[in-house]
Amino acid sequence: MPHHPLHRPVWNALHGGWKPLVQGDGEALRIDPRYGPFAAAADDGPAAQGALAALVPEGGEAWIVEPDAPAPPPGTRLVREAVLAQMVAEEILGESAPVDHILLTDADAEEMRALALLTKPGPFLPLTHRLGRFIGIREGGKLIAMAGERMRMPGFAEVSGVCTHPDHRGRGHAKQLMRIVASAMLERGETPFLHAYAAHEATVALYERLGFRVRARMHMMVIAPG
Repeated sequence: MPHHPLHRPVWNALHGGWKPLVQGDGEALRIDPRYGPFAAAADDGPAAQGALAALVPEGGEAWIVEPDAPAPPPGTRLVREAVLAQMVAEEILGESAPVDHILLTDADAEEMRALALLTKPGPFLPLTHRLGRFIGIREGGKLIAMAGERMRMPGFAEVSGVCTHPDHRGRGHAKQLMRIVASAMLERGETPFLHAYAAHEATVALYERLGFRVRARMHMMVIAPG
């Protein structure tokens, strides 16, 4: 019986929406490191794991997201790991309050990256903003919140980069932007999904109130050259 498309989200994104940005071969693939740190091996055999290790950039990292906790490939070392809650939504709950949002473009890239580095919603590299449609809220000319898209494969799109500047939290900005992003995915015929740190129970509960449900627990491993 075939696995669910989200069983191996990075591997399937690398064969799906990220295919034009792929580096590697049939044994292991990674996205162009200007766009993100994600990589995946075809399997856990020595050839594929060796190919995966070769894709880890010197002085950089590779992020691996799999259903089970793999061992770091030979020649690499574990930097950190975490359990993720992979969540999907068949519908978005609640009413969208009017929010004065804008479409973010290359002109906003520097501010987007600065906001992501400050709030740490996940890896945000110099060209991450080009992986999908990002929207944001500006106040006083300053970007204070954003949300967008990252992984994509047939029938599924990932909500990602959701963050709000610490000085502007508690006003529902992230929730409203998420509603807009996820609703647009549903309108395109795609099922929205996301990854949250499973230990962040309040965040998972917030996403559940928006209509997301936990589909699976995933293991995230960050590796570097060893």
